[in-house]
Amino acid sequence: MKILFLTQYYPPEIGAPQNRLHELAIRLQTLGPKVDVLTALPNYPKMEIHPNYLQGKNRTESLDGIQIFRAWIFVSKNAGILHRLLNYFSFVVTAYVRGRKLGKYDYLLVESPPLFLGWTAMALSKKLKAKMIFNVSDLWPESAEKLNIVTNPLLLKMAYRLEKKCYEKAHFVTGQTQGIVQNIQDRFPDKKVHWLPNGVDLAFYNPDLIDAGSFREKNGFKPTDLLFFYGGILGHAQGLDVILKAASDVKDLQNVHFILQGEGPLKLQLLAQAESLALENVHFLPAVPKKEMPSILKSIDVALVPLRNLPLFQGAIPSKVFESLAMKVPLLLGVAGEAKQHFIDNAQAGWFFEPENASDLANQIRSIHANPSQVLACGENARKYVDEVFNRNRIAQDFYAYLVQHDHGL
Repeated sequence: MKILFLTQYYPPEIGAPQNRLHELAIRLQTLGPKVDVLTALPNYPKMEIHPNYLQGKNRTESLDGIQIFRAWIFVSKNAGILHRLLNYFSFVVTAYVRGRKLGKYDYLLVESPPLFLGWTAMALSKKLKAKMIFNVSDLWPESAEKLNIVTNPLLLKMAYRLEKKCYEKAHFVTGQTQGIVQNIQDRFPDKKVHWLPNGVDLAFYNPDLIDAGSFREKNGFKPTDLLFFYGGILGHAQGLDVILKAASDVKDLQNVHFILQGEGPLKLQLLAQAESLALENVHFLPAVPKKEMPSILKSIDVALVPLRNLPLFQGAIPSKVFESLAMKVPLLLGVAGEAKQHFIDNAQAGWFFEPENASDLANQIRSIHANPSQVLACGENARKYVDEVFNRNRIAQDFYAYLVQHDHGL
């Protein structure tokens, strides 16, 4: 069995889709199939081609035994809609040009978003005689519309038509959360849909084998400081200003600090807001490679996981939760619905605050500060739960079994 992953985002880029797809590719290949990847020159999130890939270098490479074919992509630091569309559509074209010469595959798994890559996937699946798997990690364009990222009626109409066509043409569909799976099944009851969740490598994120290193000392934190940590994209969906407002409310708790680590379109805005509020308890750190995350997570106390208070996030599970839970770091979760059910109600691996409610978040922080023994208890629950439900090895095994079952359209 040969499988081609088609995705705009892949390591050495840092991010959730990149890690999820690469870890799945590695595990599938150990189970038997040959897995290749067709992707763009790495550029995300800074929107500049990584130095080692300038001038078309390293267009074909191998990473952890996975063969990677790269295609050129237009990049610009201009965040306007025209430049963003050029970024998406340039890869739609170059991925097809690059991919049509790769030979036959049994399956082509395409990652959405970006939804526009569905055009490439449909054309390539026909050219390469491969069954298309439409892998949905976000319900686009619904989420883009509700976040006001895309407001043009013509573009939205085109996107919804494309989404429908991708579902119809797919051999089967995979969804990253049970909410996504249910949404697709409700709209397309005749389509086969498989839950393909994100997960965690419990061997890599093992707190018993990781040294915390010098993270606290290097960043000026004391051993007795209570560190609340957000790591990930500083973007529109997260509603990160709730952290800054809560940090302002708890300024009197002198040993409580907030760390926001990552890059994204709202970073400058958040920095300005923190400065205007004179928040000496908030610290911004740059994104780091995956290999550095275990020691950082070993050094912090609580992981902050907010999202905007929107109905579409009822079925969302932010990818950043899994590594934290595996490292026995409890969550302070501002995500209702599926995420709350898994990690707060079922796992008892942290605390919940109402999304975008800074007062509620501040109250939870005060409660944790007053009862620090809760942190250890919730941390133990956290690792146990992700081992049972979100272990990457089990996820890959279940997916491979599903592939075999549906290999002949059964």
